[in-house]
Amino acid sequence: MKILLLGAGGREHAFAWKLSQSPLCEKLFIAPGNAGTSKHGENVAIGVNDFDAIEKFVLENKIELVVVGPEDPLVNGIYDYFQAKDELKNLPVIGPSKAGAQLEGSKAFAKQFMVRHGIPTAAYGEFTIENLEDGFDFIDEQTPPIVLKADGLAAGKGVLIISEHGEAKDNLREMIEQNKFGKASAKVVIEEFLKGIEFSVFVLTDGVNYKILPNAKDYKRIGEGDTGLNTGGMGCISPVPFVDDVLMKKVEERVIIPTIQGLKKDNIVYKGFIYIGFMNVNGEPYVIEYNCRMGDPETEIVLPRIKNDLVELLVAVGGGSLQEMQIEIDERACATVIVASGGYPEDYEKGKEISGLNDVGDSIVFHAGTKAEGDKILSNGGRVLAVSSYGKDIHEAVAKSNAAIEKINFEGKYYRKDIGYEFR
Repeated sequence: MKILLLGAGGREHAFAWKLSQSPLCEKLFIAPGNAGTSKHGENVAIGVNDFDAIEKFVLENKIELVVVGPEDPLVNGIYDYFQAKDELKNLPVIGPSKAGAQLEGSKAFAKQFMVRHGIPTAAYGEFTIENLEDGFDFIDEQTPPIVLKADGLAAGKGVLIISEHGEAKDNLREMIEQNKFGKASAKVVIEEFLKGIEFSVFVLTDGVNYKILPNAKDYKRIGEGDTGLNTGGMGCISPVPFVDDVLMKKVEERVIIPTIQGLKKDNIVYKGFIYIGFMNVNGEPYVIEYNCRMGDPETEIVLPRIKNDLVELLVAVGGGSLQEMQIEIDERACATVIVASGGYPEDYEKGKEISGLNDVGDSIVFHAGTKAEGDKILSNGGRVLAVSSYGKDIHEAVAKSNAAIEKINFEGKYYRKDIGYEFR
């Protein structure tokens, strides 16, 4: 089977690593890919939102399965683009329709969906330039901290948690009137603050049936002890120690089943991954966000814990036969630690030569922001590498990843040494 994988980050390297292990995978192409993905297939210089070029490549290379990694092409409607073409409509695309991708593409859409289908989530209001004054009144009614979310995609940076009413109002004005997050904040969702511990659950669905994948917890803050600026994620662990059978039963019955059934009731086509971000509030799961794809860096620990042939699973998604599959999970813990460029998530330099990548023992190095230049591997982003390791528990898995990172070097290298700190 010839497969096209779209994307260029650590998530896509993890997908390429897993897909290429399948005996069903005859040839893997990654568009555009990075220095790491090229070890598992052929990188193709096509952007993830260049649908015309993707169509041409798919037809010329007789691609039989398309796997969409990032959210942008899903929100922009790549599934619908394929469905509208006679030559492409029967080709399985792993990812939801444009309507389904609105679960991530619009915070307001997601909140309305949850309310409509009785899915537990924080109380909220949505505001634009037309009802900005109502937004100020709504802020006054909240007990701080106050959560402001840009409605649209903002590269993971559109959420603010603010401790004072006045500051919240100032930020709301900046978001809506001054385009603080560009078009993404033309509409803002203001939410009740939920106090608890975050975790994530991942679901694979063919639109009717679903399979629950390993859970995870990621660490967004740049500084140790969860301090400093938010990032795209500095590391994560799986499984999450406090996510027991009792909590997962609540997650499945109160959230996963109503989500899958809700999509069907709303006539929304959804064949792919659903990332559900939760807040555990005294043992009760509340949804804080949906993503219409796998997370990054969560993919770098979830896929290593899945024993199944991933291509088999995705073919079943495309064919609507997921109920016939049984997910097999590796019992070992897994942890990934992000190696970032100095200065990230603010200004940072690219083009730093990376050494030591072959000295990491049995840890797995996924490339996130890299590029090849001759025989050299250079940094090419804020998050450069994701180093994943297995262990008998979280402590051992994190220790292995940290030890591996010490063998990798480039100018300005930075990583958090305390991933999973509250469970170690």
